[in-house]
Amino acid sequence: AYALSQTITRLVAFGGMYLLLKKHFIKHEDAHFVRVGVSLAFALTPFWPSGMLSTLGYPLALWAFLNVRSGDFSWKEWVALFLLPFYSNFVLGFFFFLAAISFLWGYDLIRKRKWNWPFLFSLIFMTSLYLLIEYRLVYSMIISEQPNHRMEFISSRHDFWHSMRLSLKNFLIGHTHVMTVHTHVILPILFLTLILLAFKKNIKHNKLFVFLFLLNVALSIWYAFWFNNLWIPLKEKISFLNTFNFARFHFLRIIVIYLSFGLACYILWSLGKFWRQLATIAIISQIITLLLFNEELLYGHYFHSPSFKEFYAAKQFKDIKEYIGDPQDSYRVASIGIHPAISQYNGFYTLDTYNNVYPLEYKYKFRKIIAKELEKNKQLKKYYDEWGSRCYIFVNELGKTYEFTKDQNIKVRHLQLNTNQFKEMGGRYIFSSVPILNAKDNNLVLLKEFNHKESAWKIYLYQVM
Repeated sequence: AYALSQTITRLVAFGGMYLLLKKHFIKHEDAHFVRVGVSLAFALTPFWPSGMLSTLGYPLALWAFLNVRSGDFSWKEWVALFLLPFYSNFVLGFFFFLAAISFLWGYDLIRKRKWNWPFLFSLIFMTSLYLLIEYRLVYSMIISEQPNHRMEFISSRHDFWHSMRLSLKNFLIGHTHVMTVHTHVILPILFLTLILLAFKKNIKHNKLFVFLFLLNVALSIWYAFWFNNLWIPLKEKISFLNTFNFARFHFLRIIVIYLSFGLACYILWSLGKFWRQLATIAIISQIITLLLFNEELLYGHYFHSPSFKEFYAAKQFKDIKEYIGDPQDSYRVASIGIHPAISQYNGFYTLDTYNNVYPLEYKYKFRKIIAKELEKNKQLKKYYDEWGSRCYIFVNELGKTYEFTKDQNIKVRHLQLNTNQFKEMGGRYIFSSVPILNAKDNNLVLLKEFNHKESAWKIYLYQVM
């Protein structure tokens, strides 16, 4: 499923960018290599796997919207706009894209004084689809009166200079959730093209390129300054500014950067033989760079992360389930030193979770279990109280490390959990990837150790007495 999802996402990313460049940005037949090369580079960018086409679907959507906007469209554009919401995520990308398209429609309305009804309808059509598909999120965020944990988010803490440094870092390096890998090849090409445009003002597409360059800068500044303390008064009055991460407008940078790269290479392509060779080298170099960032290399050989089989350890957790013997829905578990997603994947019902929206009341209840551990560690306390999407059994001695493999010799010596609260919430077992030396002080009894050759973990099964 994962491999198939990667394939679908990258094929759509390539096709969408190619269609967009050919129809609206690089129309000259001579520049076929630029269109194909930039489209391939865009399709090879590392992306947030759970988001699928949330950012890599931007070019196909923009192609469809621009066609509808110009009146040159058929059923194909509507099919694209209809299908994309089923394979992408609203809050992980397309909310911000549709907001940008809304600004484009508003710009046309002011400049041309025409409503352009097909364009407006296409925008409403796609947005409505997302709201229907994401009905649970819409209900929990807007309609439901039950407070959720996002209401206590505190994101604005940076002073001016901190925000400036963060904006520069984002501009130069990017962000892990939307990796553009643009630093070593694309950025120098963009600056070179900007210099050339300063001396050769009659070059085609110069205004569009400069606009995209400035938009790229503006998105980095917006991202960084969303966390600036200047927002505090407004965020205190309007809770939605806390519960929704508007900093993610910087997700738009991926399409802005690669469109800029395409235009830059096209501009160089048009300047003569030397510049054409330079553009060719730049495109090939970017593709090679992206291949080195392939997750099989990055996580498998550089970070040495567990494989899928090692991470979820299905056979090992099957042994644990059989050892416990009771129906899995009759008790609750929590984890120390491994992600709760592993237990959830293997059919266990967990008290701990990584969740983007859950009741604020639950956050308070769970906090009682780990209150003493949070008091020992200011970083963990801030992490849980001011964010809390990781509703984990945090341990002072382990810090913000969430996974300890069986080849790491880590022990917990001074754990302090409120196991009475744990039991009150239905908890019975703790799966720990590290031994707890003072288990008895926490009313915990070690039942058995589970090891498996196909697992990344050694699991210590503790029962709360």
